[in-house]
Amino acid sequence: MGGIWAQYARYNRLANETLYEVCAGLSGAEYRRDLGAFFGSVHGTLNHLLLGDRIWMARFEGGSHASTGLGATQFEDFAALRAERERLDRHMEHFFANLPEGFEQGSVRYVNNSGFDTEDPWSVILPHFFNHQTHHRAQVHTLLSQLGHKPPVLDLHRVLRPDPT
Repeated sequence: MGGIWAQYARYNRLANETLYEVCAGLSGAEYRRDLGAFFGSVHGTLNHLLLGDRIWMARFEGGSHASTGLGATQFEDFAALRAERERLDRHMEHFFANLPEGFEQGSVRYVNNSGFDTEDPWSVILPHFFNHQTHHRAQVHTLLSQLGHKPPVLDLHRVLRPDPT
């Protein structure tokens, strides 16, 4: 089916690839330095973003994810975190490229991390899902600047622009 959600999933994958490439150049101390972001460091923020995506994808696919603190570390090792990020992004891209007709007309019922049983329309949750990713990538972008590294361009229209070569 494709559509706007497939485009956002593709952007998400490409933006993450771009961001992780810059993060790979950080020293271990820089990567783990607590700079006061919601989840402290680049390491904490990237782990949170992966966790959030895992939780939402489990819900989107009709399952659930074990409740953890939203700051739970999924991977201590950057290379392992990056590999899982890449795997999940490809999975998400496939999922959103193949949504059944009318998918976004329904709703999703789930129990949140606070134990609250709720139901939200896809028209609210899907934009939230992609906005959450952008929000935390922007935090990592700022952390890179604070660490003295040049953050990458992550504007949607630039990331999705076909390579001119």
